[in-house]
Amino acid sequence: MSASELTGDARRLAAGAEQLGIALSAHQVATLIGLLDELDDWNQRMNLTAIRERGQQITKHLLDSLTVRPYLRGTRVLDVGTGAGFPGLPLAVVEPQRQFTLLDATAKKLRFVDHVVERFGLPNVTTVHARAEAYRPAERFDCVMARAVGPLARFVQWAGHLCAGGGRLLAMKGRYPEAELAERLPSGWKIAGVQRLTVPGLDEERHLVEICRSHDRLPSAVNTPTGSQCAPYPITI
Repeated sequence: MSASELTGDARRLAAGAEQLGIALSAHQVATLIGLLDELDDWNQRMNLTAIRERGQQITKHLLDSLTVRPYLRGTRVLDVGTGAGFPGLPLAVVEPQRQFTLLDATAKKLRFVDHVVERFGLPNVTTVHARAEAYRPAERFDCVMARAVGPLARFVQWAGHLCAGGGRLLAMKGRYPEAELAERLPSGWKIAGVQRLTVPGLDEERHLVEICRSHDRLPSAVNTPTGSQCAPYPITI
């Protein structure tokens, strides 16, 4: 989609996605901007997000979510504590070949997510109303991610059982979580890598912590996807 065909918010979104190596189609741009429009509408009736300025929504909701895309694996992805659908919904829009399950313990937030799924026709999204530690799916997931996640050890305790063999737990963090990385993870788990992410238009730190099972073999070199700087754990700041 050429920049000359875009105006305003759509132009900013498309340009930011391009910096992340994602060429959004006209339909994807319209869907993602429409998602923010629905968020604004519902936010008048319930508190879904404190971010209400459109430029910040594009940066901190949409583009921030899309930074995780290079680290997804497999076809089954679980978003733990999805809230209003981030990062799961934006990723589902740009990754239609993957199946996303969006999990949250707050029913009203999932009603919004279900509305968006129906409104924009996202057949690759399913919602589950449950706490991660109590959720027992029939089939485990290739990738389990969380944006509003607490300490890494607690994330593993809550969500480790949901991750299939050879899969990854992905914890989205702000500043480099040095103290958390120094803490021991539950038995059977280890840090696979810490990725420094760059969100276009955002002058704040973002990191992604990858966690895998202790017996998983890790590559000796770490590839660097567009829009990020990657290093094997521990990263040097």
